[in-house]
Amino acid sequence: MHILDWTILLGTLGFIVGYGVWKTRHTRTSEGYLRGGSDARWWGVGLSVMATQASAITFLSTPGQGFADGLGFVQFYFGLPLAMVVINLVFIPLYYKWKVFTAYEFIGKRFDKRARLLTAGLFLVQRSMAAGITIYAPSIILSKVLDWPLSWTCLFIGLLVIIYTTTGGARAVGVTHKQQMAVMFAGMFVAFALVVHYISPVMNFPESLQLAGALGKLKAVNTSFDPADKYTLWSGLIGGFFLQLSYFGTDQSQVQRYLGGQTMQQAKMGLWMNAVLKIPMQFFILLTGVLVFVFYLVNPSPVHWNATNVEAMEQGAQAADLKALHVRHAANNAGLRASTLDWVAAERAGDEAAQAQSKKDLEGAMAQDKALRAGATALLKAHDPEREANDKDYIFITFIMDHLPVGVIGLLLAMIFSAGMSSTSAELSALATTSVVDVLPPHASDTRQVRRSQWATLFFGLLALGFAAIFSLFENLIQAVNILGSLFYGTILGIFLVAFFLKRVQGTAVFTAALIAQALILALHFSHLQVAFLWYNLIAPAVTVVLALVLQPLLPAPRHQEPTP
Repeated sequence: MHILDWTILLGTLGFIVGYGVWKTRHTRTSEGYLRGGSDARWWGVGLSVMATQASAITFLSTPGQGFADGLGFVQFYFGLPLAMVVINLVFIPLYYKWKVFTAYEFIGKRFDKRARLLTAGLFLVQRSMAAGITIYAPSIILSKVLDWPLSWTCLFIGLLVIIYTTTGGARAVGVTHKQQMAVMFAGMFVAFALVVHYISPVMNFPESLQLAGALGKLKAVNTSFDPADKYTLWSGLIGGFFLQLSYFGTDQSQVQRYLGGQTMQQAKMGLWMNAVLKIPMQFFILLTGVLVFVFYLVNPSPVHWNATNVEAMEQGAQAADLKALHVRHAANNAGLRASTLDWVAAERAGDEAAQAQSKKDLEGAMAQDKALRAGATALLKAHDPEREANDKDYIFITFIMDHLPVGVIGLLLAMIFSAGMSSTSAELSALATTSVVDVLPPHASDTRQVRRSQWATLFFGLLALGFAAIFSLFENLIQAVNILGSLFYGTILGIFLVAFFLKRVQGTAVFTAALIAQALILALHFSHLQVAFLWYNLIAPAVTVVLALVLQPLLPAPRHQEPTP
């Protein structure tokens, strides 16, 4: 990279870490360290909520998802606005009424310690692993740029986050989220504008969209009822609704963000902001990936997106076969470009027959491209069966490093690092708060509580680094983190739904029902049944609620008095 890119990247990261440490260096109370001081305005709450969800995975995997599969992934978020309505009407009023530090503290007041420990434990397991993924994702970039071992790059990113999060806790998270979101928005707008500019000598923006649509990349809604389809209108509205309801309503990394609002009304307005902006933001990132796909129709692309894997094969016994594959792939790249230019010319001339033929030629060249990439994967497996062959998450970073100008590369890398730091810091703070408030025995000294929280933040930061060290690429990182959430969120949500709406159900019944539901989801996931993971978020809460209702009459009802807020 150019010195200017390094200056922008390291300057941005250094400023964020330094500002977070300096601004929150005097945070000494549990109110400030665990809840952020409860002084955030609505726009600060909204930005913090969005920054927590927008991890580096968002900017690595989502464009790759758009490149490979088009806009269909946006359906994953269709249930989000509906979830925001329920959270604002039900969850937030109760959290503020009972003045809790964590969502699971509410469960303890409503039920008993067992239910509280179960929900907190499920959160701690799921979020610790997810934090490992959010560290692992940006580390892919740095390892590619610097040619460092992946374990060392994970350590570098993790330590940056641990430094300011341990110093200021939830207050440091909220303070740095504003700067990180500014970098993220700037980076994506610049990337979008540049890819449109790079395509413009061949076709204008409307023509590029029309071509993408003709090739099936702009289909944003799938009305299929097949439960094996990962992303459909129904799975997004129903399964996505329950996933978002659980994530924003019961995941402490998000609950902590709006518990830091000045008032309940400020917290609600922050979530309304997220409801309005989140789907357009994800659509925009996916569309950027689609435009990168169009860009590579008229520009040469590598036969395998992970350059490290290619370099390894070039030094091995597969070098001659790989060279022949490169030649065939270069010829096919030329065919893709020629067919694309024919399509554009036919479109401008209004020649529907020629346009149909060029589209057919394009689809044939795309099928050949897929076959050649499969050939590269086979060579990689022959070279080293242990190497991860999936390369979708390298598509966008390859475009950045190979085609963007000096200075912009540094900005885009800073964007991805900022996203990784924003989500990881929120996760570590939430993990520490949950462990100290819900798991460890209470301590009378406020100063001691903050000190224990700092040690807990350090512990979970190191644990996340441990998980990051053992992760390898899934089919797609954005899918991996959502699958991981879906395995646990549904059960947690079921417990909260019983707590909110089934007043006669008590702790033993919901505890037993939740254990059965969680076991069922894990068995379903690791079985051979083809059920899209978004449906786990409906199945688990449904089983928890129904079983709790069935079990309650069979159990002796303990004497329980509704706690006073």
